[in-house]
Amino acid sequence: MSRPNTRNKNKKQRTEENSDPSYEILRKIHLNAEVVIDDIRQLYSVTKPICQGCRVNSKDSPNCFCGLVPPPNGARKTGLWQKMSEIILSFGPNPCKDLRDSIDTPAGLTNLGATCYANSILQCLYMNAAFRDCIFSVEADFLQQHPVLDQLSRLFAQLHSSKMSFIDSAPFIKTLELDNGVQQDSHEFLTLFLSLLERSLSHSKVANAKTAVQDLFRGNVSHVTRCSECGKDSAASSKMEDFYELELNIKGLNNLDESLDDYLSLEELTGENQYFCCSCGKRVDATRSINLRSLPQVLNFQLKRYVFLPKTTTRKKITSAFSFPRWLHMGKRLSNPSCSGLIYELSAILIHKGTAVNSGHYVAHIKDEYSGQWWEFDDEHVANLGHHPFGEHSNSTTKSLSKAQPAVIYGNEGDTSGFHASMQEEIFSSTDAYMLMYNLRFDKENEGILSKFDKGGFNSKRNSLPPHLYEEIQTLNSYYANDCDEYQKKKETQVALLTERRQEVKLVLSKAPVDPLDDSYFWISTDWLRLWADSVSPSCIDNSPIQCIHGKVPITKVTSMKRLSVTTWQMLLSKYGGGPTLSNDDICITCLRDEAKNAVCAIDYRDRKASLKQLAEAALAGNYPDGPSYYVSRAWLIQWLRRKNADFTCDIDVGPTAHLRCSHGGLLPEQAAGAKRVVIPESLWLFFFESASMSKSDNLLGFTTFSSECEPCESCSKELKEVASLEDNLRATKLKQRQNHEKLLMGKSFAISPGCKYYLVPSSWLANWRAYLTATGKNISSFTEPQNLEVIIDSLICQKHSRLLERPLELVCKRGVITQKMSTTEGLALISEIDWSLFCEEWNAKEDKGISAEIVVHGNSNKFAGSCEDMPISVEGLDHPTEEANDSLEVEKLLIRTYPETCEDCIGERESCELMRKLNYCNEDICVYLVRGKEAPKSIIEASAHNSESDRRSSKRSRKTSFGNSVNLSVSGSTSIYQLKMMIWEAFGVVKENQKLHKGSTEIDGDSATLADKNIFPGDVLWVRDSEIYENRDIADELSEEKIDPGRAEAGFRGTLLASDVAVNNFQNT
Repeated sequence: MSRPNTRNKNKKQRTEENSDPSYEILRKIHLNAEVVIDDIRQLYSVTKPICQGCRVNSKDSPNCFCGLVPPPNGARKTGLWQKMSEIILSFGPNPCKDLRDSIDTPAGLTNLGATCYANSILQCLYMNAAFRDCIFSVEADFLQQHPVLDQLSRLFAQLHSSKMSFIDSAPFIKTLELDNGVQQDSHEFLTLFLSLLERSLSHSKVANAKTAVQDLFRGNVSHVTRCSECGKDSAASSKMEDFYELELNIKGLNNLDESLDDYLSLEELTGENQYFCCSCGKRVDATRSINLRSLPQVLNFQLKRYVFLPKTTTRKKITSAFSFPRWLHMGKRLSNPSCSGLIYELSAILIHKGTAVNSGHYVAHIKDEYSGQWWEFDDEHVANLGHHPFGEHSNSTTKSLSKAQPAVIYGNEGDTSGFHASMQEEIFSSTDAYMLMYNLRFDKENEGILSKFDKGGFNSKRNSLPPHLYEEIQTLNSYYANDCDEYQKKKETQVALLTERRQEVKLVLSKAPVDPLDDSYFWISTDWLRLWADSVSPSCIDNSPIQCIHGKVPITKVTSMKRLSVTTWQMLLSKYGGGPTLSNDDICITCLRDEAKNAVCAIDYRDRKASLKQLAEAALAGNYPDGPSYYVSRAWLIQWLRRKNADFTCDIDVGPTAHLRCSHGGLLPEQAAGAKRVVIPESLWLFFFESASMSKSDNLLGFTTFSSECEPCESCSKELKEVASLEDNLRATKLKQRQNHEKLLMGKSFAISPGCKYYLVPSSWLANWRAYLTATGKNISSFTEPQNLEVIIDSLICQKHSRLLERPLELVCKRGVITQKMSTTEGLALISEIDWSLFCEEWNAKEDKGISAEIVVHGNSNKFAGSCEDMPISVEGLDHPTEEANDSLEVEKLLIRTYPETCEDCIGERESCELMRKLNYCNEDICVYLVRGKEAPKSIIEASAHNSESDRRSSKRSRKTSFGNSVNLSVSGSTSIYQLKMMIWEAFGVVKENQKLHKGSTEIDGDSATLADKNIFPGDVLWVRDSEIYENRDIADELSEEKIDPGRAEAGFRGTLLASDVAVNNFQNT
């Protein structure tokens, strides 16, 4: 049983117009010229029932108002019925969302691109109440002279009392002149920033502020070298050095206690590293260590998570877990035993997220000194972590490992049992902790318990703002409150307006339908009604699109308008105005009669066309009719038959003979392009004539009548014959040239014999000549005749010296046969004397103006027996039974002697200019291969030895091959070899000192030279080999461990205020 066809199951079938009731009404109107009211109701679809619940609005019914508004739970992408939440978003950002929950909730800082390193440090400094109080205590006139301090105090004031949940850090970052698009190291930023603050605050008149950085963050260490024989310390051992933080190794270490032991451990100086003791007067064994002399109030530890890998010359992040306690007892770590009662509490953790060294993201976990709560500061976002640094229920990879253990009291000096009894040992662990901050809580020698510790934290009040900052923050808060109020008012007003408009639309559309039997109604444009129902602010009524030229309602606009009740029309007209008013009495009878006439004529035209279709098909098939007949264009007739649903005449019907009419007004010969014709009977011709007469086209030249007895135009026939004769002559000429130069036309090199006479022609002219002779079919017109040969030869002679401006192509010796290299763009090619003579006859050139050449062999070599007469011409690549000795002939012994000679002066000058142009490039690609092993593959050396074309396209991706990797590097002619080697270092991990860079077989040296100096062009292929000489040398560590001048800033912050003394100098000059 065959499967039923369901392809057109749901497709609306087209009804035959002859059976359509509307057609019968239009035919009756056309015949009787009378229009009654029932005809109007039927033709204008007034009698169609009122729709209820259609999915979309129906054009066929003027009584359908469905789909103008979405269903109750629906929405649209734009307009009045868009989702309310999306409409509210169009009002702009809601400032109320940025409102801080309470003054006790810390505020965040905006990330300007890559400023998370600065944001995290600033939050750590702000959350230190003592430091914050010192910044707020700085006198106002002093702040005006120091822009960095001024911006810092403003930033702290906003973090303190602003109503916003995050603060814009742009003014502060801009003042420091930091590049907000470059990620920097937070440890370097803290060190430089504290140094800048210390220099700036040193001139303040407020005592606490003047030494705030020293008192809070600066400690002292000494590097002690002790003789193992006399036990005396070196003279430099008593020298004190300041520090802001202690840099601790964590590689291979598990916790902070082990790192501190490693930091303070003794280093044995023995063997070649012996110390010269002044007391002993000789080199002796000694020990070297670091002694902690004094510790600051805020003790910072920088964990060295980045290590250098010598084999890859890259840095790697250590992601192993590292443990640290909440309480840190530093008494036993000091070199002075009398100051051993120091207990610190963990106050902040700086975290670096990510595995890459030069990227990632910094966040800070900081403890609030007043509430005892931990907070996570992630730029603009601040989250409460509870009483644990990593959150009590954290699921992140960085989490705390908290355990309760008996308290371990180092030293156990004095009576601190009351303080120690309230302590409980807590250990935390992190894989991303980068800096740790501890605050001093107990100092036995100085003040005892520095801060009152209570289970919930500290009960002291938050420090208040100074007057000049308080007024500024109050003003900013006032502006922010006004913005919130304005936004809220705008939102409420717009939401109320939208709600009112939606209710209006629903009310109007509910009263719009009119009973089909009601004769009192008004017409309205569907387009305007749809815009009105979907617009927040509708325009006035516009019914002009549904008006005819008589100012009434035509039947052709039935699908573009709706019937409205009188009540609905009055409601719309009174509120929106516009018009014109079109009622049920405004039916255009004139347009109705015209439409009836057009409909009847269309049916008649279609019926006649269908009846004559067989005649047209027979004419195309070559069945010539009896009786009178006429010519029409074959292409036009095919197009006429292919027209679908053509019920009316159009401009195409005007031109059945347009392509057959020549410029003289006669019949084109059939051999002309596009002049193919067919013969049709008179009945079909008359139908075409009537159709053309009915069209509105003004151009009737395409309907010139050509009977089948009409003769073609004599002038056109004569022209065609002349053109055909020229084409025949051209084909004969090309055929003769192909026969004369059969071997030269093949484009293959031929064997050349020393002592024979040859001629030189440009390779480019020879390539054009071959393309011109071998072009066939449609390609003939695309290949023009080559330039005049005599003109080309004259252009090869320089005017200054009357010598040759081009060099012949190089010679090749293979299997004892001499041939010339092939090229289609450059150089001069050798041709035989016979070919030159034939060229002169064929291209009207003078034979004596030719550039002759001969092959000269130097030395006493007998590798080529005989002369040009007995040396057969052979194609390179064929097998020749010659001896192996023939291959030993060196090409360097062969010379092409030309007449006239080549002008080396002019050629050298031209090549120098061209070389300078090629070497003056910028941002072009070269390819570099990393070769593994001692020898480079032959294919790489050959590719590297030859210059690549500058416009050659190449992939920019790194590729792996069997012998190594390759990468495309963007360089310029001014790029130095040193810079190129640094790029290669970054791409392949081969240190600069190990790179052996080559172009072909030539090694490239001289780091100060440029690529232009070494003749390295765009697209060139270079190769590099790793010598592995410095495999066991840690070059990067050597550079990083060099002694750096204390006044010298890190390279990453050069060009910023952190690397200058501008702030101090400006103050001193005032």
